Amino acid sequence: MSDHVSFGDLATAAYCPRQLYYRRKEGARDLPDAVVRVRELAFRYPTLVEASDAALRNTVAVDPATYRARLGAVLTRYPGLASPDETDVLLTGKDCRGRVAKIVSPLAPTLVSPGEPPETGVWEPQTVRAVAAAKALAWRERAPVEYAYVEYPRHGIVREVAITTRAKAAYRRTLRTVRGMDGPPSRLRSDAKCTNCDYRAECGVRTRSLSSLL
Repeated sequence: MSDHVSFGDLATAAYCPRQLYYRRKEGARDLPDAVVRVRELAFRYPTLVEASDAALRNTVAVDPATYRARLGAVLTRYPGLASPDETDVLLTGKDCRGRVAKIVSPLAPTLVSPGEPPETGVWEPQTVRAVAAAKALAWRERAPVEYAYVEYPRHGIVREVAITTRAKAAYRRTLRTVRGMDGPPSRLRSDAKCTNCDYRAECGVRTRSLSSLL
């Protein structure tokens, strides 16, 4: 059995190690159709820039004019996202393995998020996943990879992730957590993360009621 950690396991553990524990017990899931549809948008950027208002309203998360402006700026700055060197690539590095949506020039992997971007940067699990992808690509190419990209296709936003010392430290910390997992990790006790978790009932975490916060 391979001892490579998957990009998905790393991202889940960065969000909540206990969630990864329950997900592994449950086994693999198919991607929801809604997620698949959003990911497909990342391969339709030139078409989406030219799409009608009606088509965009049924597809994206912001008003059509905002979407076109955002996506146009993205494609001007990162033209390779519309014509990547490779697509749907399985990368295997020294420690981790997983798929990236695209590989673009100059050498960088891209990940596609079906969700909403934060105000700035990317969510921490996406940073960890981006570092894993960059390190795996660097391992394959025997060349340094300084950046990765996270695409939010429903919002017309792409964020650049620099592979900094701090980002690599978060990656290594999460990798150690995953490799050291031999039972259910401690509960997070985080209302923000636990409220919508699929494993909340099985985990038994208690979130605070509104009255307890007042």
